[in-house]
Amino acid sequence: MTVFFRLMEIHAEAKAEALEELVKTTNGVRNEAILDGQIFEKHPSEFSAIPGAPLAYWAPDKCLKLFTADSNSKFLQVVSTNPLNADFRYARVWWEPNQVALDSDWLPWAKGGSYSPFYYDIHTVISWSSSRSSYRGFLGTENRPLERPASVQHFFRPGLTWPRRTQSGLGMRIMPAGCVFADKGPAIFVPGNNFDDLLALLAITTSNAYCYLVELQMAFGSYEVGVIQRTPVPHPLANDRRALASLARLAWSLRRQIDTTNETSHAFVLPPRLNERITGLDKQAIEHQFRQARQEIDDLAFALYDINKESRADILAWRHHRTEPNDGDINNDDELDDDGQTPTDSTTAVVSWLVGVAFGRFDVRLATGERPIPPEPEPFDPLPTCSPGMWPEDEERPIPPPDILVDDAGHARDMASRVSAIASTVDVSEPENLRRWLAREFSPLHIKMYSKSRRKAPIYWQLATPSASYSVWLYIHAFTRDTMYRMQNDYVVPKLMLEERRLETMRQELQDRSTAAERRALANQEIFVDELRGFLDEVKRVAPLWNPDLDDGVIINFAPLWRLVPHHRPWQKELKATWDALCAGKYDWAHLAMYLWPERVVPKCATDRSLAIAHDLEDVFWERVTEGKWSARPTPTRPVNELIQDRTSPAVKDALRNLLSAPTAASGGGTRRRRGAASLSNGGGR
Repeated sequence: MTVFFRLMEIHAEAKAEALEELVKTTNGVRNEAILDGQIFEKHPSEFSAIPGAPLAYWAPDKCLKLFTADSNSKFLQVVSTNPLNADFRYARVWWEPNQVALDSDWLPWAKGGSYSPFYYDIHTVISWSSSRSSYRGFLGTENRPLERPASVQHFFRPGLTWPRRTQSGLGMRIMPAGCVFADKGPAIFVPGNNFDDLLALLAITTSNAYCYLVELQMAFGSYEVGVIQRTPVPHPLANDRRALASLARLAWSLRRQIDTTNETSHAFVLPPRLNERITGLDKQAIEHQFRQARQEIDDLAFALYDINKESRADILAWRHHRTEPNDGDINNDDELDDDGQTPTDSTTAVVSWLVGVAFGRFDVRLATGERPIPPEPEPFDPLPTCSPGMWPEDEERPIPPPDILVDDAGHARDMASRVSAIASTVDVSEPENLRRWLAREFSPLHIKMYSKSRRKAPIYWQLATPSASYSVWLYIHAFTRDTMYRMQNDYVVPKLMLEERRLETMRQELQDRSTAAERRALANQEIFVDELRGFLDEVKRVAPLWNPDLDDGVIINFAPLWRLVPHHRPWQKELKATWDALCAGKYDWAHLAMYLWPERVVPKCATDRSLAIAHDLEDVFWERVTEGKWSARPTPTRPVNELIQDRTSPAVKDALRNLLSAPTAASGGGTRRRRGAASLSNGGGR
């Protein structure tokens, strides 16, 4: 026998004295309380039962013996895949691409994320080529060239997944059918893809007993595939299997119900306050039910593992010490998501929903009772392309939704007026001075809300003057090639003409003995008109270059417009950095790079096959030599100069030169620009 002393709970300065006392204790009369808590006697051979033979001296004997017993884990398929190594290129958050493409070109990508047992919304999608059974254009790394990801034969199966690295503990959760899983989000499958077997397994793998057995094998914080594969899983009888499956299904549903207030979730129905009023959502009751379900799962799991009361107490004490205080709380407002951001406050969430309704994205009928709340899906159903709170894809709208809204009181498409009217219809309060709040506060909050997995992907774009005295709002899923020209000719030009007439009238009416207030009003109007002229200048520069392709991602599509967001300096800085990188050739896989610089991108396709795939030029520059082997063609099937000429527009080139040579845009609220910087007479339009 070997004696082990546990001094982890004792302060470093007191460890020496405590160790001396424990050594004396072992030589005298044993105190059972001390023996149970700080002194352990184990034979080293007992540790060989655990894979890796860790010195788990504190583990109950029963738990050590479980590793030598017959286990159900040998029937499980626990798999991982190779790292993508190019997340920015191939991954998006699910609301970025065109919704039609979500059914084919962009598939849900389970990539780990934060600790969230039972349920976790998969908010990332991956660019996928069904014909290649691979990430679109993916060629691996220089050291490990491959076209098909490892374990691709398991992609799209219903299963369980978990974040491989986390500080909060093992967080097993459901992975719906139709998903691709990632290196940082491995997966478990069962023979036959039986849903009840998967749910029962989910219950067991979220239990304290199972998590304890996992922790015995590993270093803190990394839940590798091998560890999960080797962890003992009991054989539940039919009744226990049904009970476990039912409890796991309930726990998943409870967690998902909380997510129905999250606008960026596939489960979203209505924002906070409205959701509680319409659906009867009661977070406190849900939390109570969730804890109760976990308790019942624990009771069943301990019984299946045949762990006695004494060992169970040891495990629960370890679990309490191992996890965070609010580990089981599904409504913990202090818990951070995997981007380190706190949840959005209810006011912002409600106004964001109102803006979404104004643009036709969300369905106000759910809040008015004209449309029933959609039923909850089954846990392993494929993720939808739209959340239940959105307007149904297959249903016609009585009035086409707007693609452009403006900050312009009295205008038919004034955003503040529309948002206020919708708020009145559904009886929710709005921020004090809504117009100012939308102009100055909403955009930064919206960017934060729509940022996940280190991707910033706002869907409502605010283009504004430096002081945000005038704004134009665009919705990315309503973009067309004409959006910028329509914004210029139908909104900005008429607005500038109106304000110039007001300015001229004020000047004519101003008398020598005018009041100070009248002079201030005139000065403010002059500044406003100057800002509008500058804004029009910038719109004219980018309108000929506008060619949106949502497959490129939000930030690359937004980057050429960086001069139109002087009102939000941090976001402008980020867009400018992306634009500079695009100009430097860092993102030549993007459609925008080919559109603006075909003379640079086309020749690269001859030496970089992944770029050729991205731009549909693979067959021109590459040929299959043998199965799985490709080689550059000695001579392209079409001349390079011809390919470049086909993709080059003189008008686009002129506009690009104009944009790149333009002076630095005005910045800072209220900055006064040179009067007459733009003229309406040279006006725009095609």
